[in-house]
Amino acid sequence: MTPTTPTRRPWRLLRLAALGCVATTALLATAGWGALRASLPQLDGEREVAGLSAPVDIERDALGVPTIRAAARGDIAYALGFLHAQDRFFQMDLMRRSAAGEVAALVGAAALPMDRANRLHRFRQRAETAVAALPAADRQLLQRYSDGVNAGLGSLDARPFEYLLLRQQPQSWQPADSLLVVYAMYFDLQGSQVRREFARGWLAERVNAAQLAFLLPEQSNWDALLDRDAPPLREPALPRSAPSWWRGQLTSAMAPARPDASASGSNNWALAGNRSVRGAALVADDMHLGLRLPNTWYRAAWQYPDRNGPRRVVGVTLPGTPVMVVGSNGRVAWGFSNSYGDWLDLVATEVDHDHSRYRSADGWLPLQTIDETIEVSHDRPARLTVQETHWGPLWRVGGVDYAVRWVAHDARNAVNLNLLRMEAADDVAGALAVGQVCGIPAQNLIVGDSSGHIGWTIAGLLPKRPWPGERNSFPLNGTDPHAAWTTYYAPVDYPQRVDPTAGQLWSANNRQLGGLDYLKIGDGGADLGARATQIRDRLSKLGQADEEDMLAIQLDDRALLIDVWRQRLLKLLDTQALSESPRRREARALLEHWSGRAAADAVGYRIARVFRDRVYHGLFGSLDRELRRSLPDVEYRDANSRWEVVANRLLDAAPDAWLPVGHADWRAFQLAQLDAALNDLTPDNRPLAKASWGERNRANIAHPLARFLPWFGDFLRAPTDPLPGDGNMPRVQGPGFGASERMVVAPGHEERGIFHMPGGQSGHPLSPYFLAGHDAWVRGQPTPFLPGPTVHSLRFTPTVPNPGS
Repeated sequence: MTPTTPTRRPWRLLRLAALGCVATTALLATAGWGALRASLPQLDGEREVAGLSAPVDIERDALGVPTIRAAARGDIAYALGFLHAQDRFFQMDLMRRSAAGEVAALVGAAALPMDRANRLHRFRQRAETAVAALPAADRQLLQRYSDGVNAGLGSLDARPFEYLLLRQQPQSWQPADSLLVVYAMYFDLQGSQVRREFARGWLAERVNAAQLAFLLPEQSNWDALLDRDAPPLREPALPRSAPSWWRGQLTSAMAPARPDASASGSNNWALAGNRSVRGAALVADDMHLGLRLPNTWYRAAWQYPDRNGPRRVVGVTLPGTPVMVVGSNGRVAWGFSNSYGDWLDLVATEVDHDHSRYRSADGWLPLQTIDETIEVSHDRPARLTVQETHWGPLWRVGGVDYAVRWVAHDARNAVNLNLLRMEAADDVAGALAVGQVCGIPAQNLIVGDSSGHIGWTIAGLLPKRPWPGERNSFPLNGTDPHAAWTTYYAPVDYPQRVDPTAGQLWSANNRQLGGLDYLKIGDGGADLGARATQIRDRLSKLGQADEEDMLAIQLDDRALLIDVWRQRLLKLLDTQALSESPRRREARALLEHWSGRAAADAVGYRIARVFRDRVYHGLFGSLDRELRRSLPDVEYRDANSRWEVVANRLLDAAPDAWLPVGHADWRAFQLAQLDAALNDLTPDNRPLAKASWGERNRANIAHPLARFLPWFGDFLRAPTDPLPGDGNMPRVQGPGFGASERMVVAPGHEERGIFHMPGGQSGHPLSPYFLAGHDAWVRGQPTPFLPGPTVHSLRFTPTVPNPGS
């Protein structure tokens, strides 16, 4: 044995161990890769299915978009459920669990805060009640859809990859789960109204009437109303004094609790046939939502016979439900934008000392107490006690008990499958009638038909309040005999507009009307109106338009609202201001050369935009700080979506009583906000020209598990493209918020239609359809509304009965 042998042996052992680790890792990686591939769906072949009325053909194009051909609508529901489960089951599961407050059972204790907040509403129980209340035909359709989901899930050779990573087993789908998915959209589209109503009530208790009217304006100069003949509201006077807490000291380092996304959900509009080169109406729709992988929507087309012959329906579905959400049936095209009406009331409620009773106008009534168990993955269950009044569940915040009266709580009316009837609508009148009985989060419904007619109404429930108006956007008193609503408007009383003289209709989350009909809708946080104004004005300038003209408006990133802030800055940056700072001189030059668009390479846009954000913080930061003492994350912007009206009036009028503390005058205040903004842009003192809008506005679109899996997360993300656009312009685009789809179509001319969607059809990173079509969405390149040529074919055939059975 040589002296070197003992030193060689450990290295040999280490080398063998390393080779063993590599081999083990390779085997595990191979096994993992195999398991991942095993959870990919079946695209071709034939399957026997029990309960079909006739064979069903499913053809997928190069983007994975299916066309389903069947003899009956129930067969369509089965096939769609099968496809949803194969491509999107984890997304569907998260949505039903989110609505029910059951996410912790899947992912662990990190989800408990969200589950506690959502379980308060007990939507699982409400969904089960709602299913029982559906017409028998709708219950049967939901059951066929659920059968398809469970068959699609069972057809995979391995459970969806997310469950492998979470070490969980997927649970089967039930009809009530489809209604939970609709409830999840209530949270998405109306959940912020709790914060809004609380913040408005907080303000009302701490200011006088004149200050409140000034701080919470009902309209803005950007409003683009459908009833232009409505008399404008008078602008409230600027109060001579400010609230005592207004001038609280803030440091420049203090930042708002939430970044100002300046974005809210959706645009839609229509041009009448006499304004369209097709002769049919043109309908455009882009629904703005949080962006993730997979996308909210799943594209689909189907064809089946109805009373008038073959019916083809094309558009987007919501995985978890058997309904075409927006699209065209060949005779009618329809689209939605969130209505931001007033769909929720907070009722301040007195509760007795032992929390067994609450006071109402009828005296003391018993509280219903429900003990909820929240299951937690790999941990002990959590407990939650929910107490309910006849208005709704109790929510305690800021030392006050509020009953939450929300449209969503009405289990017999808030959710249903009436949107299915849109597939059979033949004209605008029929489509509007369908919308007015839909159980969905209330939306602006805009429709157009193949004869060239157009119409607008609200789709969803309209509460019929004892006293319509602004009063309902503040917390009510539980001892008032008229606290909260008890009934709803009948469809015949819904506001609507059909075939206006100008041949155009639009909505963009703005205040829709100025007249008495608006009192039926109410203000639940309506947008400032800049997007709606920009859309209306672009439409007004069109002659005979086509689909690409509509797409050009959807992609309009002209920043008309932010240009107001640029003009303010150019006026502020006079010779004296420039002499005091080379950074200001650099900023002015960039502002002067800015194109006026929120382009990815625009620096002037970003300067004006960040200055605007800083002005908000400088004016309202002390108010936000006081608000957050009662409710974390709430802001003045929650109470007043038109805060810019207040900000600009203060900057223009320059009242001494409202000057934030620490500034000699309003000019000094604005210069301080500009300097803070420039420091925000380039804290390292690099040239401002490097601070483009695209540097900040980069896509951050990922699967929900991406941030938890650093070794796998990159496979679950879309490219971090710099994005043009922002809030307050038609092309709403932020890192994680924007157009969840873009659709332009003239019914009867679907072959000329245009469609975009972020992400792709599949939620599986190994699928060729994971990001298929995403690049066209980023670049705004026109792509067809209809599915393309068939690439894959799958056939379902009815199970042949066994003669001996």
